Amino acid sequence: MKVCIVGASGKLGQYMVQHALDRGYEVVGVCREQSVEKLDRFKGRIAVIPGATDDREVVKRAVAGCDGVLTVLVPRGVHGYSTGTAQAVLDYADPGARLIFSCGWHISRDGQDVYSRKLKAIVNVFGPLARLARFADLDDQVEACRLIFASTTRWTVVRGSDLEEGESQGLPVWSRHVGDPILESNITRRVDFALFMVAAIENDELVQEAPAIVG
Repeated sequence: MKVCIVGASGKLGQYMVQHALDRGYEVVGVCREQSVEKLDRFKGRIAVIPGATDDREVVKRAVAGCDGVLTVLVPRGVHGYSTGTAQAVLDYADPGARLIFSCGWHISRDGQDVYSRKLKAIVNVFGPLARLARFADLDDQVEACRLIFASTTRWTVVRGSDLEEGESQGLPVWSRHVGDPILESNITRRVDFALFMVAAIENDELVQEAPAIVG
């Protein structure tokens, strides 16, 4: 099994690299050139392709021959970073490859999610402020997921709750909709978010699903 991790140098990405290696997968990591050193502890065990994760040529080279592609959708800046990343993966991944994308609970596939006042406030306040500061664009992540949901590829969009560090508590539980009582804790260990992403590669039950997860 050969997998590509797009956004491998971040905290979530590094956990995914480790989980993939633990399963005996061949790993190709993509990260910005200035972040390559963050992957030094995996030197000799993974291939690293430096470049922006929305660079189509970088993504094309990285995903070639991969059975699975794990992508961290980062709404960085205000120039369609997440959308560019998602589109490149959808365009260039091998036919039949499992495509696993990460995002937050604020993404809704069918409009049937029920959000808390706190989450609504965070999205409604932080979103416009982040865009005004040209730091991040949550709407870009929404558009990226719209592209994914419309795709006929073997995708899964994993929607994460609030994250914390700590030892693994095992594979998170999931539901199709935020608001399900099973998701009440609204907290997931980052290492377990990564575990769910990697495990989804071989879980056909999650093909074309957008599971909301908690630890």
